[in-house]
Order: sequence, then C-alpha cells, then structure tokens
Amino acid sequence: MNILITGGAGMIGSHCAEYYAADGKNKVVVYDNLMRSKIFLSGKKSVEYNWRYLHRYKNIVFIKNDIRDSKAVDNCFRRYRPDLVIHAAGQSGVRFSLDNPLDDLSINTVGTVNVLDALRRHNPGGAFIYCSTNKVYGEHVNKVQLVEKKTRYNFRKLQGIPETQTVDHTGHTPYGISKLAGDLYVQDYAHTYGMKTGIFRMSCIYGTRQFGFEDQGWIAWFTACYLLGKRITIYGDGKQVRDVLWVDDLVRAYDAFFKSALKYGVFNMGGGNRQTLSLLELLGILEEITGRKVKVSFKDWRKLDQKVYISDITLARKVLKWKPTIAPREGVGLLARWMKDNKKLFQ
Repeated sequence: MNILITGGAGMIGSHCAEYYAADGKNKVVVYDNLMRSKIFLSGKKSVEYNWRYLHRYKNIVFIKNDIRDSKAVDNCFRRYRPDLVIHAAGQSGVRFSLDNPLDDLSINTVGTVNVLDALRRHNPGGAFIYCSTNKVYGEHVNKVQLVEKKTRYNFRKLQGIPETQTVDHTGHTPYGISKLAGDLYVQDYAHTYGMKTGIFRMSCIYGTRQFGFEDQGWIAWFTACYLLGKRITIYGDGKQVRDVLWVDDLVRAYDAFFKSALKYGVFNMGGGNRQTLSLLELLGILEEITGRKVKVSFKDWRKLDQKVYISDITLARKVLKWKPTIAPREGVGLLARWMKDNKKLFQ
C-alpha cells in the first residue's frame, strides 16, 4: 500500500509513519514543511529530529513542502496515489491563531482542502483520516457544571463530552474555527463524494519524540522543564483537567478505522474518563519521577481556555473495538525516560 502522512515529522505523524513502515511492506510518504518551531517562536530545532529519525526506514519517502502549495500537493498525489492519507499537518497553537488568524486559516482550512481534494481527484477510493481537536466544541464545554476538588475540577454529572455536543453559537478562537472548518469539509466529502473519511477530535495526545511548547504539548513541556530545572508558568489555577492518550494508542485507533468496514466516522479521541490529569497532578507525578522541584508561577487564565475537557470515547470503543492501554503515570514515565536519554535536544 501507499500511505501518505502530512505533518509526518510531528509527534503524531512520525509515530504513524513508523507504524506503517515498520514491516517493510508499505511505501510511506512523509510530507512536512518543518515549520513547527517557527510557529511557536522557538529558535530550537524540533521536528527536524523526527525527520532524521525516520530516515532509518528505507521504505519512507520524504517530501519537504507546504500543504498550502496546491501544485506540490497535487504532484505528490499524482505520483503516489495513496490508499491512506493521515492528515496530521496543521497549525496547533491557540496563541498563534490569535496573532495570525489569516495564516491559521490558510494552514488549517485551505491546506486541509488541498490535501482532501487531491485524494478525491487522484484516488477517491482511498481513506482519509483527519486530526481534529476538542477545540471545535468551543466554549460549550465551559457551560458544563463542574465540581472543584483539591487538585482538579471534574464534570459534575457528565462522564465526558460526546460527539453530539453542538459546535455552533459559541466562541472558539481562530484555531478552533479553522480546525472546525477542516473537520466539516472532511465530513462533507464523505457525504458528497462517497469518500471514506474518519475525523478524530483529539484531546491531549502525548508520547516520545514530542517537542512541547508553552502554548501546545503541555505534558512534554512540563516534563522538559522538570528535567532541565526550568520555571513553569501555569495560566489559571492548575486544576484544569484533560483526558490524556499515549500516541501509540492513538495510532491503533486510526488503523482500526482504516481497516474497518466503516465509510465515515466522527470520534472524540482521548484517554476518556479513566485516564485524566490536571496540571497540578502532573507536577506531582514529575516531582516523584525526577526527584526534584521546580519553581511554579501562576498567571491569568488564557482566553477561552476549557477548564475541563474529557472525551467520551464510548463510540470508538464500540465501533472500532479499541481502548487505551497506557495509563497516565506509566506514559509520563516513558516520556520522561526518553527525554532524559535525549536531554541535549531540549537544552
């Protein structure tokens, strides 16, 4: 099979690439412009590591280009006619979207349609998996009643946010809007053109080969700060909660959809209500793992931040026959060990 992964040098994309390249039977195309560090205003290299890491696989082809370049995307699809596209490329920073709404739009919406329509034109029988986000639900999530506890907030009655949660009549931030627009295009291509499309609205995904920034990838960011003894800034009170999912569990969910008889699906994707962490709880785990403390300061809440987001993963469990396997404490330990072994990448 031919498999194309946009954003293939990112944490999610690189794990998808490795998963499908590992047995040597597939040709995997990794398409990435390597601009993640630039988006997050960092002078350090990040996804370049994953780009080099994947070169160990002889059946991976590398294309360094931008999904906004429709001609380059079209040439790629004309040449490889992928059987599966995992669209992991995107701009994932809320702060970047607030400062650069037009760039955010062009990457997350126009770029998505470029990739999606190229598949329609060159191999409409191929499958398309879209990496969406819980941010498509906007401030509706903040209308759910909460219970405040010592180290966290919890939903008062809900186990998690279902796929039926409305996405309209609410604030989103430009990032939430651009990802939602891509989400809707992917849904519509299934209905209008009969394409096999799977939308995964993700909560907090984490794992090895992740390069977190203060504005995105908080588990990796906090872990790096602990290993390097750097101060951590928390926006809010630290009791905000997310369900967390180890990246290899996510890749298995993608593959389960690809191999299923389903022609279309929208799935809320995360660890569910059994695998959650607050920021304060993560600090406690990292103190335990590293044996050190770091200075923590608090600032005002970020605009439109969700105090609690927990995915209801019932649908994915039921129709994909899938479930998470790596608990948060174990996953944070695995991530910390990888970062410790590769400390120079974060200094």
